[in-house]
Amino acid sequence: MSFIYDSVASRVVFGTGTFAQLSQELERLGRKRPMLVSTPGRAPLAIRASAILGDRVAAVFDGAIVHVPEQTAIAARNAAAVSLADCLISLGGSSSIGVAKAVALTTDLPIIAVPTTYGGSEMTPIWGMTSNARKQTGRDAKVQPRVVIYDPGLTVDLPPGVSASSGLNAMAHCVEALYAVDANPMSSLAAEQGIKLLSKALPEIAADPKSIEARSSALKGAWLAGTALGTVQMALHHKLCHALGGAFDLPHAETHAVLLPYTAAFNRPAARDAMGIAAYALGGGDAPAALLHLARRIGAPLSLEQIGMKGSDLDLASQLAVEREYPNPRLITKDAIRELLTAAFRGDASYITANS
Repeated sequence: MSFIYDSVASRVVFGTGTFAQLSQELERLGRKRPMLVSTPGRAPLAIRASAILGDRVAAVFDGAIVHVPEQTAIAARNAAAVSLADCLISLGGSSSIGVAKAVALTTDLPIIAVPTTYGGSEMTPIWGMTSNARKQTGRDAKVQPRVVIYDPGLTVDLPPGVSASSGLNAMAHCVEALYAVDANPMSSLAAEQGIKLLSKALPEIAADPKSIEARSSALKGAWLAGTALGTVQMALHHKLCHALGGAFDLPHAETHAVLLPYTAAFNRPAARDAMGIAAYALGGGDAPAALLHLARRIGAPLSLEQIGMKGSDLDLASQLAVEREYPNPRLITKDAIRELLTAAFRGDASYITANS
């Protein structure tokens, strides 16, 4: 085996109640004028952060939007510049961290991330931004958050449906990390353990959303998933999700949740070892089938049509998926991707067994 392991480290503060340590972490970072970044729905969390930080808050940008539209990134950058902010505090899920990363990309401002979902973006140097219905992604060490505060108590109010989709989003990071062209021992270990934690925690959350123990396990899984993804290249699954999200404004986590069993089934013939590890972590059997079973069990969406995609979009989506080359275990063709997307659009589970 040969590999390259290139890690960009973040300080991780994990535990119930750690949100209260926000002020200490700001001081430890040596910054004094943070701009808070959140979605409108997470404005109450920004109010709590403001209460902790007091008059040190330089600005509050609560207009974060999924897929980070270019105009939103520009507005956030302007807000940071006008307020003379010297760092960013991201509060919430992938939309908030995405906007904070878009600001950091052009300003070098360090990020403190406080995730409230299981997306895992807070542990990666990956950024994304949408312009003209196309989502562009890239990697840059400057967007990797310097500090990540994981407080399970902030996730107990996350609705079960959102928890399910967000958790499957994290599991998608793990599955792709297992068959990544540049997979390494550390990323594979993190991915396997992330799948184990999430596959156990998500059904427990569905049964008891207020369970701190289950929420803690899911956050640990998300941390490992993001860590795994942050050191390897993304493949078909993530490229499809970015294409669909950018072109058709489909919800981010839900798109991941729907596509995961189908992209896993597509790659299974060319990634037997990776799928074997994933299956073991899921409790045995066939990995794509187990992922679909888990999605059904926790109430995640099961088709692209269910989350707002139109049948008339399938041709364009297939074309977008093959516009640029990227590493993937199995050869990608437009016809093969059209077949995959058609099955995912309909929620046709026979595709998963047919590709075994």
